[in-house]
Amino acid sequence: MDDVYKELQKLGFSQYECKAYIGLLKTSPITGYEISKRSGVPRSMIYEVVGKLVDKGAVHTVPSDPVTYAPLPAKELIDRLRHNFENSFDYLEKKLVALESEQDVDVIRRINSNEHVIAEMIDMIDKAEDELWLSLWEPQVAAVKKDIDRRLNENLPVFSILFGSQEIEIGSTTHHNYMSPEVAEERIGGRLTIVAKDNQEVLIANFSPNTNAWAIKTQDPALVIVAMEYMRHDLMFSELVKEVGSERAAALWQHNSNLFHVVTGKRFN
Repeated sequence: MDDVYKELQKLGFSQYECKAYIGLLKTSPITGYEISKRSGVPRSMIYEVVGKLVDKGAVHTVPSDPVTYAPLPAKELIDRLRHNFENSFDYLEKKLVALESEQDVDVIRRINSNEHVIAEMIDMIDKAEDELWLSLWEPQVAAVKKDIDRRLNENLPVFSILFGSQEIEIGSTTHHNYMSPEVAEERIGGRLTIVAKDNQEVLIANFSPNTNAWAIKTQDPALVIVAMEYMRHDLMFSELVKEVGSERAAALWQHNSNLFHVVTGKRFN
């Protein structure tokens, strides 16, 4: 039931309003006192809560003595909310876009939390027109794979570098296997993730098992170039390692103090 409350709250209902409405769906018509008893909404607040539901059109009064209350049927409520939100979105899209000033392309947006970072990644995947480049870690793949597969079915070129299982394929996939992913994760302090679209916009994120994700998103040409060159370098080096072998590639840096520091971020002992 907590999930239902959470979704209703996204649509503007308070937690007490959710409880009262759902209580009425189960049993109605009933008095305010009975709603309070069945739903757990405090008696001192129940009439204020029910009044707000009446104002929203989610509940209506039933003439009786004492007054009782009944809910708008669930399907009707959802249809009404959907209609109202769509109208609001249409109105705001016209008004806000008209007010929006032209922004410089070098604006850098900061995004916080796993949920918001994933949402921005999906937005870029959806809006790519010419090609999509990705540097992903296996734990993040599940959240975006459905959207990437859809774009692949639309014949969008997708190039990916994957830190994870050899069995996972995301478009034209190169697996980052020239060193253990844990080495990179320890050096960076997380899982550096990149999404770039059309060589014009980039999202650079860091996912960590112990803290919330963060990201920046920008069309700044310098950052787009840096991110693209990083991915191209990773891709080409991974392919070179396939040719020379992982043991020879590891030997290049494991016994060289300067390269050891470059790869691990640590001093050579």
